[in-house]
Amino acid sequence: MSTQADIIIRNGKVLTMDDANPRAEALAIAGNKIVAVGSEADVAALSGPATRVIDAGGGTVLPGFNEAHLHIFGGSVELSELSLFRVKGFDALKQKVLEYAAANPDLALIIGQSADYTIISDEERVTRHHLDAILPDRPLLIFAPDHHTAWANTIALTRAGILEGRDVGIGNEIVMAEDGLASGELRESNAIRPVSALGKTGGREMLGVGTGGEPENITAADRAADKEVLKQGMAYCASLGLTSIQNMDGNLYQLELMDEIEKEDGLPVRVRIPFHMKNFMPLSDLETNAAAWRARFQTDRLKCDFVKMFMDGVTEGETAVFVDDYSHKPGWKGEPLFSQEHFNEIATAADKLGLQIAVHAIGDGAVRMVLNGYEAAAKANGKRDSRNRVEHVEVIHPDDIPRFAELGAVASMQPVHPPGSAGLPTEPYLTYIGEERWPYAFAWRTLVDAGAAIVFATDWPVSPLDPMNCIEAAMTRDVWKEGMKDERLSLHETLAAYTRAGAYVEFMEDRKGVLKPGYLADVVVLGGDVEAVASADLAGVRPVKTICDGRITFEA
Repeated sequence: MSTQADIIIRNGKVLTMDDANPRAEALAIAGNKIVAVGSEADVAALSGPATRVIDAGGGTVLPGFNEAHLHIFGGSVELSELSLFRVKGFDALKQKVLEYAAANPDLALIIGQSADYTIISDEERVTRHHLDAILPDRPLLIFAPDHHTAWANTIALTRAGILEGRDVGIGNEIVMAEDGLASGELRESNAIRPVSALGKTGGREMLGVGTGGEPENITAADRAADKEVLKQGMAYCASLGLTSIQNMDGNLYQLELMDEIEKEDGLPVRVRIPFHMKNFMPLSDLETNAAAWRARFQTDRLKCDFVKMFMDGVTEGETAVFVDDYSHKPGWKGEPLFSQEHFNEIATAADKLGLQIAVHAIGDGAVRMVLNGYEAAAKANGKRDSRNRVEHVEVIHPDDIPRFAELGAVASMQPVHPPGSAGLPTEPYLTYIGEERWPYAFAWRTLVDAGAAIVFATDWPVSPLDPMNCIEAAMTRDVWKEGMKDERLSLHETLAAYTRAGAYVEFMEDRKGVLKPGYLADVVVLGGDVEAVASADLAGVRPVKTICDGRITFEA
C-alpha cells in the first residue's frame, strides 16, 4: 500500500460510522482506498508533493451516501420534465402546464411529475375533464408522486386506445366513469404504459418497472441519448454526495448501458441493478436471467445480484394490500400481485440460487405475505444470511414486527414518505388507513427497537433525491396526533441508515459504508457541521466534495 496519499481531507468533523473509531480529524486516500483515518498530525505524515489536500473547513466528513432505493433511468428522464411538486389548485396547475407546453412545442406528450392526489382540491380528484380544460389539443399525462397513479386528458387516452377502457391485469386499473368512458385516472403501470408510450422515449425508461422487459426497435441514436440521460442523472447523484445507488427496477438494457458508460468514462457512482421478477414470468427466468446477469455483472462498481418484485401498489390509489379493510371502503383490502403460494415458490427458488430478494410492500397485508415467503424459503432451503428486504413497510401489523429480526429481513424505508412530511399532504392517506393503524405506520423506531435492520432512501423520483433533505425529514417528522409514539431515530442512527446500512444490505460492509483504512474511498465532505445545526436546517448543509472510488466526482 502506498505511503504517500493522493488525497488528504483535513480540518473536518469526521464521522466514520466505525464503532471502533467513531471520530477523527482527517483521512488519507491512496488510489481507490482509504489508507489512514485519525488525527491531523498522523494523516499529514502521508502528504507528498503530489498530494491534494482538501480543507473541510470544520464541516462533517462522512462515508459517501448510499441511496438504497431509487429508479435511476426514470429519475434521470424526469430531470427535464415538468415538476408539479407542491402545486395546489386548478389555476396553479393550469399555469404550470401551459407555461411548460409553450416552452416545449414539439413534445408529443406533455408529462408532469409529482402531482399530489389532492392537487385540484382536498375533496375533488383529478379527471380527464380537468386536464381537457387546461390543454385539450395536446396529449397530457400527470403522475402522482408515487408513480403508481397518473391522470391523462382525453386526447392522450384516445391516442393510447384506452378511452373506452381495457383489461390491464390484476392490481392495475383504467378507472371508468359513469358515462362508460375512462375517467382519466390510471392505476399502476399496465394502465399507464399505453399513454406514456406516446412520449419522446416511448416510455422505455419505465420498462424496468413495468415489465422488466427490453425496449424494441432501439436505434443507435436512441441508445446514445439514453446513455447521456443516465450520465446526467448520475452526475446529479454525485452532486448530492451519493457514491452508491441501488436501483429498484431492472432490465438488461439498463445494465448494458451502465456497463458501456463504465468502460467509456467510468461510472461516477457505484450502481446496483436487480432482475425484476413479474407475476407473468416463468420460474426458470431466475436461473436463465437473474443468475446469468449476476455472473456477468459482478464488480464493486456495477453489479446485478438481487431480485426485485412488487407485492402491492399504493394506499392512495387503493392498490396497497391490507390485513383488514380500508377504513373508507368496507369490503376492500386490496389485491396482491402474487398469490402466497406463487410468491413462496419464487422466494424459495431465488433463495436456493443465493439471490437476495427485495419486495415492494406498502400495506400490512403485503408485508405479511412477503415475510411469509421469506419464512417459507428458510424452511425449504435452510436458514442463511440472506438479508432479504421489504421495501417501504408503510404499515405493519403488530404481530409481524418481531418477524423482521427473526427472519433477518431488512426494512427498507423512506423518511420523505410519511404524510405530513417533506411537503406531502396528510390526506387521503390517513383517512384511508384509519386511525387504528396510525401507530403502525412508518414505524421506524418500533422496528429498530424490535431488532430489525433498517436502511433509509428516497425512492427517487417518487421523492426528491437529496439525502440531506431526506435526513432533515427524518429528524423533523412529527406525530399525527398528540400522545402518539415518536418514531424518529437519532441523528447518528439516521446517518448510519444512509451509509453503513446501505453497504450492509449490499453485502459490502467489509469494504465500504465506513471510513476505515483498507476500505474503498467513498467519501462526502459537507459544507457544515451536521451535529451543530438545528434539525430543521439540515437540508441547508450541502455537499462540497464527493469522492467515489478515490476519484473526485463532484466539487461545489
